[in-house]
Amino acid sequence: MKLESNNRLEPFYKTSLGSAYQGDTFSLIKQVPDESIDLVLTSPPYALHFKKEYGNENQDEYVEWFISLGGDLKRVLKPTGSFVLNIGGSWEPGRPTRSLCHFEVLIKLVKDIGFYLAQEFYWYNPAKLPVPAEWVTVRKLRVKDSVECLWWLSKTPEPKASNEKVLREYSEDMKRLIERGYRTKRRPSGHNITHKFQNDRGGSIPDNILIFGNNDSTGYYLKRCKESGLKVHPARFPIQLPTFFIKFLTEPGDIVLDPFAGSNTTGEAAERLGRKWLSFEREEEYLIASSFRFEGLSNIVTKEDSIENNIYTPNQLDINLK
Repeated sequence: MKLESNNRLEPFYKTSLGSAYQGDTFSLIKQVPDESIDLVLTSPPYALHFKKEYGNENQDEYVEWFISLGGDLKRVLKPTGSFVLNIGGSWEPGRPTRSLCHFEVLIKLVKDIGFYLAQEFYWYNPAKLPVPAEWVTVRKLRVKDSVECLWWLSKTPEPKASNEKVLREYSEDMKRLIERGYRTKRRPSGHNITHKFQNDRGGSIPDNILIFGNNDSTGYYLKRCKESGLKVHPARFPIQLPTFFIKFLTEPGDIVLDPFAGSNTTGEAAERLGRKWLSFEREEEYLIASSFRFEGLSNIVTKEDSIENNIYTPNQLDINLK
């Protein structure tokens, strides 16, 4: 994927399958061609009432801030493409009640931008800390909030998808049922369960509640950040999360875009699964650290390499900015 322009922005780094760019997402995405992306998968800064070091918008401005990107997100998607948005809920300032920001974003993406809501997913993270501490651990008025929303959106009612690519291992009970056979019967719910229920289809269809812990403390990315004295991105999601959606919604060779890349977990998952990828991130230190994810997976070419050693070679993921 390449745009013609008089001035070319070099990737901050690139691999055999993807490119990471430093800059403002709202500007960079303008240079992505129409209907060129198979999957947009991202976790933007959340609508928190306090500032994080990676940057986040105030709750009062968050909805319009994100929706201003919505038109371009829809424009760059192929007709069969999908947009998966990981967006956590937040609390209203000064009181133990929840903000509606993440729901307002969803409603506007559907009603104003024209996306379809293909399905809601929920990420349960058992390693979540009990915050806000004032309401959960100090005054004990609320319980631990361990679930985040994942809105699966699409340009058409039938985007490319196959749950056969993300089947889960059968439970021991189901394995025994397949082996011993199943007696057809009608359940109290009224569903008529036939002998087909015992067919071995390679695994069970997954739920829309995804259970992945996010307590990695010894991974390669963390190790290399520590060795290099670089900041670890404080809001990483586990690689199992993008892996699930990339398998579910794309095929090898498809293009995955993460416009708020952070530590570029999405890019790593795409690389491991043989998908092309494109990532945008504003902060240079996070970009430098994210390149560690690809050490050992492929040869990384950095922007400095390409300028100093004249080894930069455009490929179909390179973007030339005006």
